[in-house]
Amino acid sequence: MRPDAQPGHPAVLHLPVMFAQVMEGLRVLENGTYLDGTFGRGGHARGVLRNLGPGGRLLLMDKDPEAIAHAEREFAGDARVAIRRGSFAELAQWDATGAGLDGVLFDLGVSSPQLDVAERGFSFGKDGPLDMRMDPDSGESASQWLARAGEAEIADVLWTYGEERMSRRIARAIVARRAQQPFLRTADLAETIASVMPRDKSGIHPATRSFQAIRIHVNRELADLEAGLDGALARLNAGGRLAVISFHSLEDRIVKRFIARHAKAPPANRRLPETTGFVASLKEIGGAQRAGADELATNPRARSAVLRVAEKLEGAA
Repeated sequence: MRPDAQPGHPAVLHLPVMFAQVMEGLRVLENGTYLDGTFGRGGHARGVLRNLGPGGRLLLMDKDPEAIAHAEREFAGDARVAIRRGSFAELAQWDATGAGLDGVLFDLGVSSPQLDVAERGFSFGKDGPLDMRMDPDSGESASQWLARAGEAEIADVLWTYGEERMSRRIARAIVARRAQQPFLRTADLAETIASVMPRDKSGIHPATRSFQAIRIHVNRELADLEAGLDGALARLNAGGRLAVISFHSLEDRIVKRFIARHAKAPPANRRLPETTGFVASLKEIGGAQRAGADELATNPRARSAVLRVAEKLEGAA
């Protein structure tokens, strides 16, 4: 349930994004051990638990203290469940994963509850403090970063993580505006961005890509994804499944390349000496999957979701 939709949309009650495809992809075994690295509000976790027997195990992680509090309220009495607050980038450091995992799920991006609560600072549709941290007790807030970052750094973040073509113009406007007054509210930042941006014919708010970029930077989302994928591969048992839902091209590109790197031998290069034989450690399952028409009709936030599934092979390190 992690849409990268336009912030400010009202909350929608529905199953988590691509629920059926995720359950099919994970192929939950009755006595298996599974890790949900992005618990959110537990939609996928409940699906896994319904398929686990008394000998099964579900490990839950999330950076967000509100998500962890929700998990503890709902699952603390279930002996099959273990809960840890933290980034899935650190999953391999959790002792509970040491015996091996039969499935790992990452549902990337910002969650619906985070978007819908103005106080979290993710939304420009609902004015709130300019925070954007998934873990509000760790690292710099968006406001703090914008107060100290140089114009070139801001432009680079907007371009790299938001693919914002007007990144330099927006960065100049931010630096000029903060010289008069610091950015403390989401609406203030959104208005500053909109003031130097032409309206898109698609109707998308001019600040959409910039808010995405700043959020990704503040939370180190892409670096965490790369570390989490490595940790998942290291901890998966042979036959175990990795399922990742992404919501924008930057995330999906990382997941796609990770699976390809471990599933396919690199192309030969006649200019380089031959290396030792390639041994695949993953097998891609089903290619890129998207939400079906029925789900899109009831949950427009699923429109940008892409699910990729891979299985760890026998003999992989």
